[in-house]
Amino acid sequence: ATPARCHPTAPASPCCAWQLHHDHLELRYGSMVMRLDFVWLRDHCRSASCYNAKTNQRSLDTASVDLAIRPQAVRVDETTVFLTWPDGHVTRYGLEWLARNSYEGQKQQVMHPRILWNAEIYQQARVPSIDCRSFLETDEGLKEFLQNFLLYGIAFVENVTPTKEDTKILAERISIIRETIYGRMWYFTSDFSRGDTAYTKLALDRHTDTTYFQEPCGIQVFHCLKHEGTGGRTLLVDGFHAAEQVLHQAPEHFQLLAKVPLKHEYVENVGGCHNHMIGVGPVLNVYPWNNELYLIRYNNYDRAVINTVPHDVVRRWYHAHRALTAELRRPDNELWVKLKPGKVLFVDNWRVLHGREAFTGYRQLCGCYLTRDDVLNTARLLGLQA
Repeated sequence: ATPARCHPTAPASPCCAWQLHHDHLELRYGSMVMRLDFVWLRDHCRSASCYNAKTNQRSLDTASVDLAIRPQAVRVDETTVFLTWPDGHVTRYGLEWLARNSYEGQKQQVMHPRILWNAEIYQQARVPSIDCRSFLETDEGLKEFLQNFLLYGIAFVENVTPTKEDTKILAERISIIRETIYGRMWYFTSDFSRGDTAYTKLALDRHTDTTYFQEPCGIQVFHCLKHEGTGGRTLLVDGFHAAEQVLHQAPEHFQLLAKVPLKHEYVENVGGCHNHMIGVGPVLNVYPWNNELYLIRYNNYDRAVINTVPHDVVRRWYHAHRALTAELRRPDNELWVKLKPGKVLFVDNWRVLHGREAFTGYRQLCGCYLTRDDVLNTARLLGLQA
C-alpha cells in the first residue's frame, strides 16, 4: 500500500518526519527510523484510563483492542506524538520514550553492560575488593561491589569472619538465598557426602553449576573457611568473552550453540540423598532482538545423552562445541585465585565458569546460591543498569 502523506494540518517537526502506512506509523527521529504498529500504539497508551501510574501496571484490556485499529488523526510536534483513535480517545507519546522503547531503539541497546575479560584484562583493571563493613553498612560500598559484579561477573568481599553464619549475613545483604537440593547454605569438605565431584579432592574442570536445573542458579557464593594443605586454587573463566571470540571467528558455530537444545542431568543416590534433575536449554542463550548473550550453560560433567539433535546436525554441533571449549581452555583466559579465610567470592553462574586445582589436606568451604532476580533488583534500586 502507498503510504499516506503527513497530516496536512500538522507538518512534521524539524527533528521528526513521519508517514502513515496501512498498519503502522513510521517515525524518523534523529538517525532512527521507528515502525510502530497501530495495535502496539493503542495497547501502550499511558493515559490515566489505560495505565495506572501509581502501580506502573497496564489497566487497558489488550484483548479489547481492535486488531484492525487505525488512528483517525496523527499530530507530531517537537517532543510528542498525538494519536486520536476512532472512539475519540487520544494517546500521547514522548518521542524520547518511543526512541527508547521501540524495537529499533531496544535493538541498539544492551540490557546488561559488561566488560569482557581474560586474565590479563582483569588483572590490569585492578578491580578492588570491597571491605566487609563497607559492604554491609553503606550503600556506597554495596553499590561499588554490585557495579564490579555486573561488569565483570565476579566480585570479592574482604575481612569477613570465616564462619558459615557470617557468610550467610553477607549473602543476604544483596539477595534472598535460593534453597536447592543442597539446602540453603552449603558446607562441605572432601568427604564425598554427596554424589558430586565437588565433594572430593580431585581437580574440577571449568563449568557452570546447576545446568540440570531448568533455570540454573544465578549467583554462587564461595568462602574457604579453612585449608590445611596444598593446591586447591580456584579457576575462573569469562564464558562470555570466550563466546564472543567464537562469534567473531565462526558465527555459524555461535548460532548453532545458541539454537540447539541439550539436556543436562543430575542423578544422585548417596546416603539419604535421592535426586534426579533434568534441565533443558542451549549452551548459549541470547536475547533474540539484539543477539546479546545472557546465559551460558556449560558443564561437560552433567551433560546428558544428546538425543535432541538430528543426525545431520550432531557433527556440526560437536565442531561448534569444540570451538567454544578451545576458547574456554586457552591459558590466557584462565584467572587463578587462591581463596582464603575472610575473602568471599561472588560468581555470576550465568556467565563465569569456575573450577579448581586438586588439593591435599583438610579443606572446608561454605557458600550458597542466590536468586538472580533479587541481586539485579538490589542493583537497580541503587541506580545501576542491570
